[in-house]
Amino acid sequence: MGEIVNLNQVRKQRARAEARKLAQENRVRHGRTGAQKQSDRRTTDDAEKHVQDHRLIDRVPGPDEASE
Repeated sequence: MGEIVNLNQVRKQRARAEARKLAQENRVRHGRTGAQKQSDRRTTDDAEKHVQDHRLIDRVPGPDEASE
């Protein structure tokens, strides 16, 4: 006698496997790790802080303001 198979479970397992495969392809195609994103953010923030720290004038006067 053959093994009894629950077709609902087989269908769900097949769908999960397909979803995992698609997710992996999307991660490879589109993704960067959280550590990479955090590192890039930190580098950008550090560069912005460096520029702000070396400014001689905090603000450039607009056209409505009279320069003396």
